[in-house]
Amino acid sequence: MNVREYIDSGILEEYCTGLLTADEQDAVLKMCDLFPEIRAELLNIERTIERIATDNAVTPDAGLKQKILNSLGFTETEVQFDLDNLPITHARSNHVSWLTSLDHLIPEYPDEDFSCHVLRQDDQFAQMLIITKSDVPDETHDNLKESFFILKGECRCLVGENTFRLGPGDFLEIPLNQEHNVKMLTPYVVAILQYQYV
Repeated sequence: MNVREYIDSGILEEYCTGLLTADEQDAVLKMCDLFPEIRAELLNIERTIERIATDNAVTPDAGLKQKILNSLGFTETEVQFDLDNLPITHARSNHVSWLTSLDHLIPEYPDEDFSCHVLRQDDQFAQMLIITKSDVPDETHDNLKESFFILKGECRCLVGENTFRLGPGDFLEIPLNQEHNVKMLTPYVVAILQYQYV
């Protein structure tokens, strides 16, 4: 078998873009097990495609996520939360409900570089309203699951080798023992920072 011809055939690119049948995908994976050069080339193609996607990413309209969720039946009506009994944030949380409920705590434009208002603290969870103009340096957690739920602004979060661009309504959970950092893309970001203790 000529490994170079196999790599140059374009099958690895077709694998990465989902153009192969299940049997053809299995065959590519078997070739990767047999030939380290093929595995290395496949990894290189995947990283290149991811870099191109990240470099050319366009932030959609802030309301698009909720429109898509609504069309799929994941409607969550806007409600005013009881601040003494806040829900846990998740991927389908409604950021408008959070903004409405916390409006009195969010300045029109923050003066401080960083502020934190504890919303909930118990044996299982901690929730904080974070308003920040500052990037968050590399950190890792081994005893709590951390998540971000963006209410206003945009940021980029690097988790291991994966980059996530987050805007209003986006939720991201950070795995345990995974190095991560956050870079501001707008003058400031308002978010719910949530810790689940393990």
